[in-house]
Amino acid sequence: MFPRDFAWGAGTAAYQIEGGWDADSKGPSIWDTFCHHEKGRVFGEQNGDVACNSYELWEEDLQCIQQLGLTHYRLSLSWARLLPDGTTQHVNQKGVQYYNKVIDDLLACNVSPMVTLYHFDLPQALQDQGGWKSAGIAAAFDSYACFCFQTFGDRVKLWITINEPYVCAKLGHEDGVHAPGLKEPGVAAYLVGHNMLRAHAVAWHSYNSFYRPEQRGAVSLAINSDWVEPLHPGSTEGIAATERYLAFTLGWFAWPVFVTGDYPEVMRSAIDAQSKKLGHSGGSRLPSFSQDEPSVLGTADFFALNYYTSRKVKPGGGCGQVLCVKSDRDAVDVLDPSWPVCGVSWLAVVPHGLRRLLKYIKDTFHSPAVYITENGFSQVGPLQMEDVQRCEFYQDTILEVAKAIGEDGVDVRGYFAWSLLDNFEWADGFSVRFGLFHVDFSEAERTRAIYRSGQEYAKIIMKHRSQTSPGLPS
Repeated sequence: MFPRDFAWGAGTAAYQIEGGWDADSKGPSIWDTFCHHEKGRVFGEQNGDVACNSYELWEEDLQCIQQLGLTHYRLSLSWARLLPDGTTQHVNQKGVQYYNKVIDDLLACNVSPMVTLYHFDLPQALQDQGGWKSAGIAAAFDSYACFCFQTFGDRVKLWITINEPYVCAKLGHEDGVHAPGLKEPGVAAYLVGHNMLRAHAVAWHSYNSFYRPEQRGAVSLAINSDWVEPLHPGSTEGIAATERYLAFTLGWFAWPVFVTGDYPEVMRSAIDAQSKKLGHSGGSRLPSFSQDEPSVLGTADFFALNYYTSRKVKPGGGCGQVLCVKSDRDAVDVLDPSWPVCGVSWLAVVPHGLRRLLKYIKDTFHSPAVYITENGFSQVGPLQMEDVQRCEFYQDTILEVAKAIGEDGVDVRGYFAWSLLDNFEWADGFSVRFGLFHVDFSEAERTRAIYRSGQEYAKIIMKHRSQTSPGLPS
């Protein structure tokens, strides 16, 4: 039995579904620039110019949401659609009208919105000023966040400030496979992650001081993490490598917010040791939080978790004599060959890993309320509307969530499947499909059609909502 007010949701992100990339005075984002000008970075030279065309077809998305019986829907706002140059000096009223309609329509259908302020798509105007590497980005984000709280906060009660800062920092600024496509190993990712935490913290404090008393909402940031275990459980080195791996992924962003207000000590010491080994001078590559800024500690009203897969870990996996996050971490991940892999090579299907990660979060981060804000199963190759494996995945995963609640005592408040729709999956373009609904990208109408897994998820929701009523959220 799930709690009677449990949030049953699905998620999307603006750049991945909206299209309308330059419609109605929207400004360009770093993903517009990345797709248009960085040839060879995205599968098939594809882009999100139209994507699911949700900017024009929102009513069809709403029908999909209703068909599933969702209680909650997670969406992100396009910063550049609302504020084309990234600042409140120029507000795009067409963008405001679009999101007002989305939010109002959801509430009219008794679906609660969970709104993400930043899901990878920084306005290009701010990138031109240094983007997330710039210390000034925290103030710019706070101004944007306050604009959104003031504009939509009377109706939005669940906020995510930043989605997956780890992915933004490492894939966008060290590996170069995500926008803005920078390859500055060993330095930029730590600076970007630091500025994202600063931005999140100042926005949370703004909400707490100026908007919470009247709006009474909750604010967090969405942290992605795999579950990891030692490849060789009896190995002292393997156990230490696993601890480092978790510190450099989950701990990087959760530890400052939930535990100490600073990075995990094992993370800083590993980075500093590697700097010394390779002769790097100029202080720690991992920045320190200033006492003059609002504290990052305690700036989450719940734990928002994006979980997809699990890993086995062993020592190693460095970058030779080059400073990089992998060398600092000194831990390499591998897949257990007994785990089935779905679609993309990195995504092993390990539902029990989610339960173990939830228990770890409870034990490590002081038993927070948890929303599973993303979790899904990908499909590649020939289209399978009868996606039996994904049906089994949702059944098995939600059973593990139930065990985490009932047997482990984890305070899980909601589960959001990724994704409502097949969409633009970043560097994979449209080649990878996570949707509960298929979208036909070959036709202008972008027709939606429910997968069997969507029907299965709807049955799961209906079953549990009927078991736990009355008292369901509106």
